[in-house]
Amino acid sequence: MPTPQPSRLGGHILVDQLIAQGVKHVFCVPGESYLAVLDGLHDARIEVTVCRQEGGAAMMADAHGKLTGEPGICMVTRGPGASNALAGVHIAMQDSTPLILFVGQIERGMREREAFQEMDYRAVFGTQAKWVTEIDQVERIPELVSRAFHVATSGRPGPVVIALPEDMLVETAEVADAPHYEVIDSAPTPAQLAELETLLKSARAPIAILGGARWDADAVQGFADFATRFQLPVAVSFRRQMLFPADHPCYAGDVGIGLNPALLKRVQDADVVLLVGGRMSEMPSQSYTLFDIPVPRQKLVHVHPDSGELNRVYRATLAINASPIAFTQALADLRPTSGAAGWPQDTEAAHASYLSWSDPAAVRTPGALQMGAVMQTLRETLPADAIMTNGAGNYATWLHRFHRFQRYGTQLAPTSGSMGYGLPAAVGAKRVYPDRTVVCLAGDGCFLMHGQEFATAVQYDLPILVLVIDNRMYGTIRMHQERHYPGRVSATELRNPDFAAYARAFGGHGERVESTEEFAPALQRALSSGKPAIVHCLIDPEVITPTTTLEKIRDAALKARH
Repeated sequence: MPTPQPSRLGGHILVDQLIAQGVKHVFCVPGESYLAVLDGLHDARIEVTVCRQEGGAAMMADAHGKLTGEPGICMVTRGPGASNALAGVHIAMQDSTPLILFVGQIERGMREREAFQEMDYRAVFGTQAKWVTEIDQVERIPELVSRAFHVATSGRPGPVVIALPEDMLVETAEVADAPHYEVIDSAPTPAQLAELETLLKSARAPIAILGGARWDADAVQGFADFATRFQLPVAVSFRRQMLFPADHPCYAGDVGIGLNPALLKRVQDADVVLLVGGRMSEMPSQSYTLFDIPVPRQKLVHVHPDSGELNRVYRATLAINASPIAFTQALADLRPTSGAAGWPQDTEAAHASYLSWSDPAAVRTPGALQMGAVMQTLRETLPADAIMTNGAGNYATWLHRFHRFQRYGTQLAPTSGSMGYGLPAAVGAKRVYPDRTVVCLAGDGCFLMHGQEFATAVQYDLPILVLVIDNRMYGTIRMHQERHYPGRVSATELRNPDFAAYARAFGGHGERVESTEEFAPALQRALSSGKPAIVHCLIDPEVITPTTTLEKIRDAALKARH
C-alpha cells in the first residue's frame, strides 16, 4: 500500500504525480492561475519548455505523445489560455494522441459569477476530449491524475483536460503518490486469428490499410514481416506513412487526399480489406465513399484498440478489439498454408505503381523553383531517421506524395488538417530527440499561424529546419475557390514578410530561395549552421498541386458552366 507523504502544497503534489507517472517533459505558457504548480516544477526532475502561445504548447505536447506513445503534458492558464490550447486538443482527439492538458482555474468560491477569465471547462472541452474534470479537493490529486493517464492511453488514445482551481493548489494534504499507470490492452483470440487465416486463404485480391495510434517500432516491423510472409500489399492511411517502410516490396502507398488512382482502384476492387488501427474516417475513405455504409462490399477485418470504434460506421466481417501492438504480436505465429493465385504479382505491381507515383523527377511545374527537385534533394540529403513535420495546406501534398518514409517515429502531421502544426511539432520533436534531424514544411499561411514558436526553438538552441513554401496565398482555399467560383478571388491573397530575415531577427539562420539551383546550397548552409533555420522558398502561385495549376482548374470550372 502506498505510504502517505508529508504534508505538501497541492501544486507540489501535482508535480510529484507527474514524476510518479514517468513524465520527463512539460510544455507550457505560464499563468498566475497555477503558480503553485510552476513552483513545484522549480526543483523537479522535469524539463520545462516555455512556449509563446498556448496553441503551440498543446501542439508540442501532441507531438511528444505521437512520438513516444506516452501522454504529452501541456499547462496553460485559464480563459484565453485555455481557448488558445483548444486547437491542440482537437488535433489530439482526431489523431488519437495521448495528451493531458492542465488548465488553471478561478478560485472555487467565485464560480458561476463570470469571474475574471472564468470558463466552464467541462462544457467547453466536453466534446473535444475523452474526459474533462476539475479537481476540487487537494487530497484527490493523485487519484485523478492517475485516472487521467489511464484514460489518455487506453483504448483509443486521446486528450484529457484537468482544471485546477488556484485556491485548491495552495492547500496542503498528506497523501500517497499514485503508482505508475499501466496501459490496458486486449489481444486477438485464437478463433479470430483462425478466421483471419481463413479469409486470407480464400481471398482473391486482399489489401491491408494501416492507421491510427498505439503502434511502435516493433509493431511496424512485425506487420512488415507478416506482409512479407503472405506477400500482402499494404497501404497506410492519411498522414500515417511512417507505419510501413516505403522501400518494402509490399508497400502500395497512402490512402489519403489526392491518392494514386491505381491504389484507389486496388482498394475498390479488393475482396478482403484488413484495416489495422485506423477508423477510415473522411479523408482516407474519400468522403465516406470508399466502403459502403454500414456494410462494405469488401470483407472487412477491422482491428482497433477501442471496442466502441468497431462497427460504429462500418460493419466488419471480423471485428478484433486489440491494439496494433498486441495484434502484430499475435500475427507472429500466423503462416500461409499455400500461396494465393495472383498475390505476388499483384503486390509487385502495387509497389511498382507506388514507386512511379512517388517519383518527383517525373513532375514539372511552372516557375523557376521546382518542388519536385526540392523533394528529390531532401530525399538524397536527409538521414532515414529524420523527423518530418507539417501542418495543413496544398504544400503538404509534396511531402506526403514524394517523401519515402522508412521508419517509425519520423512523421508528425495532423489528420485533423490543422494549420500551424508543423513548427510547434518540430520544436516538440527536437526536445524529445535532440540528436535527430527535424524538418518542418510549412506554407506561408500555415507558418504564420504559429511562427512565433521559432523563438522557442532559438531559446532552447534547437536547430530545426523550416522550409516555408511561399505562394502568397491561402492556396488550398484558393484552389477550391477557383473550382466553385472561378475568377472570383476573395479573401485568399496574402502579403508576406521576408521569412529569411524573420529567422535572423530571432537569432536563427535564414535563406531565401527563388530557383531550383539555389535550393541545395541553401539547404546545406541551413543544416550546417547549427541554428534553428528557415529556408524561404518562393514558388509560382500557379503551382497548386503536382498535377495541375490554378489556371487549369479555373478553365475547367468555366468550361463546365458553359
